[in-house]
Amino acid sequence: MHRASRPLIPSVHGPYNHRMVSSSSSFPSRRSFWTRQTKYAQSMAPRTSIDEFKELVNAGDRILTLCGAGLSAASGLPTFRGAGGLWRNHEATSLATPEAFEADPSLVWLFYAWRRHMALKAQPNRGHYALAELAKKKDNFLCLTQNVDGLSTRAGHPESKLRLLHGSLLDNKCFNECGYVDRNNLSDPVCPALAPAAEDYPHDQILPLLDPTVPIPPIDVADLPHCPNCKTGLLRPAVVWFGEPLDDLMLMEVENWIMRGRIDIMLVVGTAAAVYPAAGYTRKAQRRGAVVAVVNPDPDSAAGLSQNDFFFQGDASEILPQLFEGVIGKMEDKN
Repeated sequence: MHRASRPLIPSVHGPYNHRMVSSSSSFPSRRSFWTRQTKYAQSMAPRTSIDEFKELVNAGDRILTLCGAGLSAASGLPTFRGAGGLWRNHEATSLATPEAFEADPSLVWLFYAWRRHMALKAQPNRGHYALAELAKKKDNFLCLTQNVDGLSTRAGHPESKLRLLHGSLLDNKCFNECGYVDRNNLSDPVCPALAPAAEDYPHDQILPLLDPTVPIPPIDVADLPHCPNCKTGLLRPAVVWFGEPLDDLMLMEVENWIMRGRIDIMLVVGTAAAVYPAAGYTRKAQRRGAVVAVVNPDPDSAAGLSQNDFFFQGDASEILPQLFEGVIGKMEDKN
């Protein structure tokens, strides 16, 4: 199978690197990336008042938000790596590479068809809806999400105010890079050959596909999704795999937004952002004057925040509607 050559990637240690890297390989500490290295910042606790932050949101104009897996936790999605980091005795990260797809596209497609199925079964939670409503109310709002589950889009988040840093499970593109992209494909399974990944079983029974003792159903490559444009390449999930660059045009748009003027609020939701380039955005927002607010159940996520910043410990689906209430009003139950 032919695949177009890829450009060399810069060093993984710089903030402008656009490569997907494992946090464990590049970051010796899991300490929050925005920690300020001063004895004063580390000795002063951030604010925790919801009322104070509501006033800030009410008055704020330019708001940048960075979201991670914690935003979707209340929607019940399993983590990317799963139990023990394995999927059918495969390291989940080993399936998320162009090389794995080239070697065994049927196996990789089964893995991603299962992830698609789980994402489509899940429903956006109140955190997704609250962010979508805030985006509709605030003209100068931008949300960057590391999540590929498609829940922000399904919650009605305006496309112009949402950037999918790592792509989406609901999009497919040509593996031969002819330029074809199939966006927001809600078919489940994405093709008949991948039906074993879209089966549902009672909670007390394991899906055969997830049982490593059950042989994987044979799938002919000819039965996998093919590109309707070039007619030669397979379609693949339009997510950023390890070793691949993020979209340069999208990154340039984000940089231009940041440089456009003062940023009032930098909101970090459900992530420690240990993957570049996301890891650099909070620092950049701080340099543009932003007050940082972190929403995360992990108390260590408050490390390094100053007394001028905010930390809200807990579930984003419960906290975000309260933080935005002054702008979006009281939210009705969505699920």
